[in-house]
Amino acid sequence: MIYEVCTYNVRPGSVAEVEKRFGEAYAYREKYSPLAASWHTEIGPLNQIIHVWPYQDHNERARVREAAAKDKHWPPPIKDYIVRQRSEIVTPVSFAPLIKPGKMGPFFEMRTYTLPPGGLALTLDNWERALPKRMQLRPICTIWYTDVGELNKWTHIWPYESLDQRMATRAEARASGDWPPATFARKEGREGIVYVAQETKIVVPSAFSPLQ
Repeated sequence: MIYEVCTYNVRPGSVAEVEKRFGEAYAYREKYSPLAASWHTEIGPLNQIIHVWPYQDHNERARVREAAAKDKHWPPPIKDYIVRQRSEIVTPVSFAPLIKPGKMGPFFEMRTYTLPPGGLALTLDNWERALPKRMQLRPICTIWYTDVGELNKWTHIWPYESLDQRMATRAEARASGDWPPATFARKEGREGIVYVAQETKIVVPSAFSPLQ
């Protein structure tokens, strides 16, 4: 399983119109393959829309994209609104859930950490050991790392019913001494990963997103 994560920076004031047009075109595009999720930013880098497309592998992605490109309804007519766009291929980790349709939010925190070169193995170990305790407080949506695109990126996505719930859950997790994963690793006498950089944004789902 891989995800293609497409991020669009659009003109100020155009998010609603872009999502409307995309939703209309998606009614035709989904017969080739479904979205996993569609979000736009609420806090963080504004005027940003994020689509997550799941594929079994790179070959399926190529086949689906070729078929969809022949459909007169795809892509949606949004090019005049786009300021910047990028695409990354990411791999979900084995010990976290895949994105499934349903209700988890409506607020999702998307945290992306830059790992030191060669730091993926240690990060995987730290997180696999610490995540079960953290998930006793709130479920996680998914975790992935980049395979194609900007490398050494580690993204974890947390759903919350409210921003107040986010604050309370994070405070409880830190107070436990078992989170974040590097803290838990050092508590057990293991090496904890040191990240190069960290960033976060709060995103909310579009009306047509399978994940809400």
